[in-house]
Amino acid sequence: MQYDRVITGVAAVFAVLTATLTVVGLLVNPAVLFLALMFGASTYFMYYHLSGKMASDLYERVERRAAGGGRAGGRRNTSRGGFGAGPRENRRRTRVGQAAQQARQARQRGGRRQRTQQRQRRRRTVQQSSGPTVREAYDRLGLDAGADQTAVKEAYRERVKEVHPDTDTGSEAEFKRVKAAYETLTDD
Repeated sequence: MQYDRVITGVAAVFAVLTATLTVVGLLVNPAVLFLALMFGASTYFMYYHLSGKMASDLYERVERRAAGGGRAGGRRNTSRGGFGAGPRENRRRTRVGQAAQQARQARQRGGRRQRTQQRQRRRRTVQQSSGPTVREAYDRLGLDAGADQTAVKEAYRERVKEVHPDTDTGSEAEFKRVKAAYETLTDD
């Protein structure tokens, strides 16, 4: 997974080289087209590998051969055992196959947006677990339990003005506590 970006970068460079060499070959010397063809083939195989198609095609070929209809060593293998044992039901995917499958699933689910939402949920969970309880939050803001959102906002604004670190009587620790209390009581 960590090498995918490197391979993607190399494939992009090879694609640019292919295009450049093709133009040079057409305009200057047709012999350069052979070199462009080599870079183009390399680019294609890198793309084929990154898309996960290479691993899945290879696996399908192995499964077809194992299912019985394949040839091994130039003759048909009809015995049950050895290389003609049949398809594996409980197969374990390779890392490349797993990564490709996960990437396809992520694209189908909306990928990036969903991962961002999961990260935000995790952050909220961590913040909520380390913050004050609801009762402590109301006490820090000087409110009665069950105060509405408007009252919470007003109390927070007043309290922040009192404890802000830039004021003479302010304290950074108390400012953080007030902020945590406000975050506990609001839905934001």
